[in-house]
Amino acid sequence: MARRAVRGPAGGGVPGWVSPMLAGPDGGRLREGPEWAYEYKLDGYRACMRVAADGTTVLTSRNEVDFTDEFADLAGVLTEALDGRSAVLDGEIVVYNDAGQIDFGLLQERRGRYQTHRSSARRDEPFDDVPVRFLAFDLLHLGGTSLLREPYDERRRQLTLLPMPDPYRVEVVRGFTFTDLVADRRTPQYLLEHVKASGHEGLVAKLRTAAYTPGRRGNAWLKHPLIQTTEVIVCGYRPGQGRLNGVMGGLLLGAHDPGTGDLVYVGDVGTGFTEAERSRLQARLDILERKRHPFAVTPPRADTARAHWVKPELVGEVVYRQFTRGAGRLRHTAWRGLRDDKEPAEVLAPQRREAVSAKARPGTSSRDAARPREQAQGEPVIGDQPAASPVAGAKIAVQAGRRRLTLSNLDKVLYPDGFTKGEVINYYSRIAPVLLPHLAGRPVTFIRFPDGVGGEQFFEKNVPHGAPSWLPTVRIARSGARGSGEPITYALLDELAAVVWAANMAALELHVPQWTVDGDGVRRPPDRLVFDLDPGPGTSIVHCCGVAERLRDALTEDGLTPLAKTSGSKGMQLYCAITTDDSAAPSAYAKKLAQRLVRETPDLVTAVMAKAQRSGRVFIDWSQNNPAKTTVAPYSLRGRDHPTVSTPITWDEIRACRRPAQLVFTADDVLERVDDHGDLLADLDTTRAALP
Repeated sequence: MARRAVRGPAGGGVPGWVSPMLAGPDGGRLREGPEWAYEYKLDGYRACMRVAADGTTVLTSRNEVDFTDEFADLAGVLTEALDGRSAVLDGEIVVYNDAGQIDFGLLQERRGRYQTHRSSARRDEPFDDVPVRFLAFDLLHLGGTSLLREPYDERRRQLTLLPMPDPYRVEVVRGFTFTDLVADRRTPQYLLEHVKASGHEGLVAKLRTAAYTPGRRGNAWLKHPLIQTTEVIVCGYRPGQGRLNGVMGGLLLGAHDPGTGDLVYVGDVGTGFTEAERSRLQARLDILERKRHPFAVTPPRADTARAHWVKPELVGEVVYRQFTRGAGRLRHTAWRGLRDDKEPAEVLAPQRREAVSAKARPGTSSRDAARPREQAQGEPVIGDQPAASPVAGAKIAVQAGRRRLTLSNLDKVLYPDGFTKGEVINYYSRIAPVLLPHLAGRPVTFIRFPDGVGGEQFFEKNVPHGAPSWLPTVRIARSGARGSGEPITYALLDELAAVVWAANMAALELHVPQWTVDGDGVRRPPDRLVFDLDPGPGTSIVHCCGVAERLRDALTEDGLTPLAKTSGSKGMQLYCAITTDDSAAPSAYAKKLAQRLVRETPDLVTAVMAKAQRSGRVFIDWSQNNPAKTTVAPYSLRGRDHPTVSTPITWDEIRACRRPAQLVFTADDVLERVDDHGDLLADLDTTRAALP
């Protein structure tokens, strides 16, 4: 298709093209709070409508393909409304079906007919039987003035002030603010249900204070789809058989690995095609045929029997139910159509967090899948079925196990990416069954973030004033030089309600020692050995994995069984369950083993905390075994930019790690992992052995 990159002369010419701002995935968590607005997620072709002062209109796709001739009936619609002003609008070209729903399939059918006829005598066919509509959702320029730096609210206000002379051809997408919904006693979840019932694809949450950033994908616009779709690159096909003889039977699909950029095989699709579309696709595939596959790694032979390979130039879209973690394959796919408005270089394989929403009930974000439910007579119950979101800023009484708690400020954002206090409580309530065994009998040190990550944070060992009377505590004498001071009264988190109470205090991080206390509060000898692997400048968790494998070999030789988890930050920890009567013995053993690795590879490992010694090396922190020290608990959140979690991992994952992102897990990721695999540290206490 011809590109017409109209940049437009100054004055009365057509305004220049603006590369579209892009929405990122929300990880299955529809953002909530007064700072957010919501628009329908549209299922069409993204387009920039540029209108000159004289009404001359140019339509340009997101990758700067000229759409003007193809959708000629959209030109000039806004001439009267703009009253001599130029304008640039961002929006989507869509087609509606007879049921009044946006239908991407009909748009694809119309596009196929246009491509077939554009070189023939019928190239000006009006397509009156399949009318299109431009749904505008942003105003970027008006009357020669750029609005790009204006906040969303102001751009939206000016857009809605424009008259729409023919709303059947050009109209403004309906929008909702969180504040408006609350005023109507509605929630974003209610809006999602309405979106689902009306046949829309989902919602896009937009930060009301955000400027328009051309060509960028950030956290200011976040898409929440009700169905999972992804772009794919057509890399080959299998010839049809039987009634499909002579046309393609199924397509072999590729996408670029988000980490390496390599073109990788992601599966196939054989359903969702009309007969006409199969024929049109076959004609285009014939032109692109090549002898070898285009992938960086050869796909499995079983998947590529009878394959014909093509140049990876066509982009399509599929619906899918699952993207498998290990093999990296799209499962249960159906074809939606070609996307000539997108370039192959833009197509990335789905990432782990985008698959999370598939586990949520349609119309419900995964973070809400275990929000408090309303009892028939009484307060909501934590840790069971979903319920509507509480009104912003309100207090809510909940039943957590056998305790009744009051939670507050659930809408308060605690993480820069929008993760709220309500989501923190939701995570801890759902992860409690596997978290609690790792806290049992261990005094907890909290790191609290009352104003969220980025605000003031503080360690809290003593149980704060106002703690519930039922919370078990233990008084322990101070260690070291301060040992003569007042004993510390620690909290013991031994039930769901205690974990929820801590989360309600914005205690994002939970840290515990390598020893427990008995029923009388007497400290027992250490029962866990820990190695904390901390990557220095110039290294990452990938380098930690190499050190972890060496430590594993040494520990196994000594009769111990090491298990691993990420720190939730940059590094990782190895644990062994041990027996010893000497509280100083674990530190001595760990130090000796760390120093052995330093002697073997002094350029790769250090056992010295000094920063000058750590550049380009992994620091093996053996001192975490000191009875006075604590380590972040398994399944604890961390106070970082995103709600990352200290996550148990397998040795297969450690061996396979090539990029740091492979071992970064958020709260949603961890809940999914536990659903799939249970607690990967569950066997820790069953492998207990004497400390050498």
